[in-house]
Amino acid sequence: MTDQAVDTGSRTPDAARRPSGETAASAPCPPAPPSRFLGRTRELKELLADIERAGLNTIAGRKAPRARVLLIAGRPGSGRTALAEELVRQVADRYPDGVLRARLTEPGGTPVPTGRAARGLLGQLPAPAAPGADEDELTATLRAALASRRVVLLLDDAADAEQVDELVPDTPDCLVVAVSRGPLTGIPDVRPCVLGGLDTHSAVDLLTRRTGPVRVTVDPCAAQQLAEECHGEPATLLLAGGWLADRPKVAVADLVAQLRADPAAGPLDRVLGLVHDGLPAAAARMLRLLSLAPAGLVDPHTASALAGCSPQAATETLDTFHRLALLHQVPATGLLYEVPGCLHPLLTALAARLDRPAELRLARARALERTVRMLHACRLAAETGEAALARRQALPRALRFAGPEEAATWLDERREALLTAAALAVADGELDTLARRLMSQLVRALVAHVGTEDATCDLYAVHRLVLDVAERRSLPREKAAALLNLADLDARTGRTAEALTRYRAALDAGREGRDPYAVGRAMESLGGAHQELGDLDRAADWYGRALAERLARDQRADAARLYGRIASAHACAGRHEEALRHWRAAVTEHRRGGDVAACARALGELARAQEYTGRFEESLRTCREAVARARRAGDERLEAGLHLRLADTLERLGDPTAARLHRESAGRMLGDELAGVPEERG
Repeated sequence: MTDQAVDTGSRTPDAARRPSGETAASAPCPPAPPSRFLGRTRELKELLADIERAGLNTIAGRKAPRARVLLIAGRPGSGRTALAEELVRQVADRYPDGVLRARLTEPGGTPVPTGRAARGLLGQLPAPAAPGADEDELTATLRAALASRRVVLLLDDAADAEQVDELVPDTPDCLVVAVSRGPLTGIPDVRPCVLGGLDTHSAVDLLTRRTGPVRVTVDPCAAQQLAEECHGEPATLLLAGGWLADRPKVAVADLVAQLRADPAAGPLDRVLGLVHDGLPAAAARMLRLLSLAPAGLVDPHTASALAGCSPQAATETLDTFHRLALLHQVPATGLLYEVPGCLHPLLTALAARLDRPAELRLARARALERTVRMLHACRLAAETGEAALARRQALPRALRFAGPEEAATWLDERREALLTAAALAVADGELDTLARRLMSQLVRALVAHVGTEDATCDLYAVHRLVLDVAERRSLPREKAAALLNLADLDARTGRTAEALTRYRAALDAGREGRDPYAVGRAMESLGGAHQELGDLDRAADWYGRALAERLARDQRADAARLYGRIASAHACAGRHEEALRHWRAAVTEHRRGGDVAACARALGELARAQEYTGRFEESLRTCREAVARARRAGDERLEAGLHLRLADTLERLGDPTAARLHRESAGRMLGDELAGVPEERG
């Protein structure tokens, strides 16, 4: 999604597509590969010198309170990103904690929220913030994480000074390289490096690399004229060179003449128009529709769905676009490309002018449908067993993954695009059915391949989108489910007060939608949230309401669990007689249900409650029964824990010999783990 640039070699992938948990700052930077960077010698020298230049604070005798900010300003397509990458490559060895990258503008021109950019940078450290944290919390966490590090921050395509200012570390040991269209007024001590066109020699050299030396050598004047017509812009020169390379019999002078025939348009518009008009009709239509690709990322499946052709035909066309410099290939991936940021608005304008709105909506719907099917196949790849194998074999060959590793890689490379696709589908408002299916499959794929803990931030974002759709479409059951999922994530990350508010809203939505499952879940979760906050009376009250709901529906297993939770709340409040009564009820329900392991656990807790109330002989008998049931269930860890509890009870009853035997039994079961198990003292 970066601009077409002067650097014609390999490119560094955008930071937002870095795999979860992988960090550019977790290890010293390896030696940089040789660069194929062209021109910009003077600008690069000035930027390197600006790093060492004394700032205003130094001149005034004060220590610099923040990181130095270097600004590279220029129009999209001027090579500003390539210059920033080359600068970072040359100074990376001075910053041992690595390079962090963030793009601050969407391909369509929408500024990226500062909180989202800060979360992406934190994920690269890694120092992930809590899901649902607001912008101020995220930026404060980022500054705290960078306070003890020496890193380079590359902030690409900044929309304004406020975006950059919120992300600047409060330490002079870091360096910020910002790329923007114009000056960032408001950030102190920033001197912009403004880019124009390439010098003539570098521009002609870039053309030579694209077209070969023959045509430039036979007509050097025409090559210089073409460089002038392109205003020395690297993106325009790359397109012009690709157009000439695709037409080996066309002279450079002929291209110059065609460009001069339409002097009103800008150079990039003129060259893109020539390239577009020279494509076959189907390929030209596909090129325009690539502007609909989420996050500017395109693969054969996305392209084939947008254009309505086969994946094989899409693969061949994308390869042609890559040769023409219409697409960049994402490094370290297979057939994954990105639409250059400077071309995205031009392609959007072409699509709006040449394609009907209904055709664009149909293309977007086809792409969403294909994405849903790919996510379904991705999730199936993580499943095991004969039934999962049969479901995978039933898929079309083009949708099958070779194995779970390939599916996980596919999901990781496209996580940003998939989240963007979900957000765009929800914002559209007319594709809510597809959006709901997409978000459902995305959640399942993330849980299957990434895990709930590692994908918490992504899951939080998806559930918020589900909530938006449910509220817009007045779907109380889906609203309750989304609120419960969000509240669970809040509770898991320590945001108990926020979770409490969402559980109450989920309870109201569940009642409105007459969803007994949501109502019962919300009540039980409200009890858990109040217990976490230390309000044990309200916790027991909400557990009791949830219990009444379960008993009314004869859900005995859930009722048994709730008896245990009520007993736990009473025990924490010191009401041991009440705890004893409810643990007995829990044991009874587990016996009826035939859950031997759960019954053993409940008996162990019942023995603890009996011990607290001074019923030591009863506690001893109950604990022995619990050990027997744990042995029947085959749960050695549970049995070992009960042996330890039984040993404590025997010691209180004055039988250290029997207590020692039970501890030895637990030791044989736990082995080395026993060293980390503290002795219980009631």
